Amino acid sequence: MSTETHHKTAVHALDDLPLLGRDLSFHEVTELVAHHTEKKTPTAWFGAFALANAGLLLLVAMIAYLFWNGTGVWGLNNPVGWGYAIVNFVFWVGIGHAGTLISAILFLFRQQWRTAINRSAEAMTIFAVMCALIFPGIHVGRVWAAYWMLPIPNQMEMWPQFKSPLLWDVFAVSTYFTVSAVFWYVGMIPDLATMRDRATTTLRRKVLGFLSMGWTGANRHWRNYEKAYLLLAALATPLVLSVHSVVSFDFAVSIIPGWHTTIFPPYFVAGAIFSGFAMVVTLLVIARKIYKLEDIITIGHLEKMNIIILLTGTMVGFAYITEFFIAWYSGVKYEQYAFLNRAFGPYAWAYWTMMFCNLVFPQFFWFKKLRRSIPFMFAVSITTNIGMWFERFVITVTSLHRDYLPSSWDYYTPTWVDVLTFVGSFGLFFTLFLLFLRFAPMVAIAEVKYVMPQADPHYYDDHGDGHAGDQAAKLARSSHHAS
Repeated sequence: MSTETHHKTAVHALDDLPLLGRDLSFHEVTELVAHHTEKKTPTAWFGAFALANAGLLLLVAMIAYLFWNGTGVWGLNNPVGWGYAIVNFVFWVGIGHAGTLISAILFLFRQQWRTAINRSAEAMTIFAVMCALIFPGIHVGRVWAAYWMLPIPNQMEMWPQFKSPLLWDVFAVSTYFTVSAVFWYVGMIPDLATMRDRATTTLRRKVLGFLSMGWTGANRHWRNYEKAYLLLAALATPLVLSVHSVVSFDFAVSIIPGWHTTIFPPYFVAGAIFSGFAMVVTLLVIARKIYKLEDIITIGHLEKMNIIILLTGTMVGFAYITEFFIAWYSGVKYEQYAFLNRAFGPYAWAYWTMMFCNLVFPQFFWFKKLRRSIPFMFAVSITTNIGMWFERFVITVTSLHRDYLPSSWDYYTPTWVDVLTFVGSFGLFFTLFLLFLRFAPMVAIAEVKYVMPQADPHYYDDHGDGHAGDQAAKLARSSHHAS
């Protein structure tokens, strides 16, 4: 095959990729994304922001109430010493997994469809991890001594207990947050420079100029940017696998029946990706409609995410079944009782809610028509996150509420403080996400352009925008002069 034929084949292959809803130019992509950060703030945004702020104030009020009165305001009892705080912590860390997977792992595997959704997913990751970090800080009881978890020099020589999995959480989640935030910011630099060049006010131009770090789009800038992005992707990839594995060690390294199992690390990672992608679908189904980005975030992008939800949901369901097999095969009556108690005990309602939401409902995505149905995928994304919250609840509470001695058995019930603190954490999440949608480009403009057919240097040779004709005229003139 000649070089020219090879280039034509590559161009036509690019044309066949359903990465955009219609044929857009580079300028149209920029306009579609940038317009929403430059226009006057819509009234609807203020309404949503006020609602999210009310949730945030509720979270602050509940934390202040907790600090004033102590952890007795929660529904914790003997033997259930862990309740909503740990459940919500694991839930929010799981939500934060999809962004880095989309950005890092799919980038390393050169999956071009990630470009339209990675920016929003990365932002979601950072905000979810911020929500998660609250709960380990407030559940320790003596919050004024929480700094002991950090290895900082002090005159008392009180050092962290490095054998504690809870301390491993602090290091794993804080590292994950730092790398994800840097990765997100570095990826935004070219787009911030684009917004800077379009700015119409001095203040906006100066702020964006500072954030874009002097980016001019020079060849040297692009080379350094691509190297940094690749290195950060390589650094973030093992974190996707390690962070939720470390979180699972909170349970797996104990000797409590129902927790002491080696399946937890891969099981937790699959569940985190499962819930993270579901949250991305929930947010983008709404955002793409409101911001009229259906031609950039297409139904094809949503379908690919639904396929991943189907895959990881099946893995999670397989893990649920494997847990029962391991308990039976072990011959340990305490393990066997722990799992039978989950399925048929006082919390059976939570267990079967988890099973239907996480195992049964995603199986409908085997049908292409349902994978591409906006109402159906939105409903499944909601039920998935409900189911994943119940999974964390089932793991935490059902393994504790019945101890070895029947005299120690009790039924855990959350208090209004537990419930309102969890609701308030959504206020924090949506406050930050709405600020992101208002002031930052929610789609990676430069990366979307990179995978468009027009980015191929030989695209215009075949599609003719005048350049090929000019070249032909020059050749004709030169041959005329030569003759």
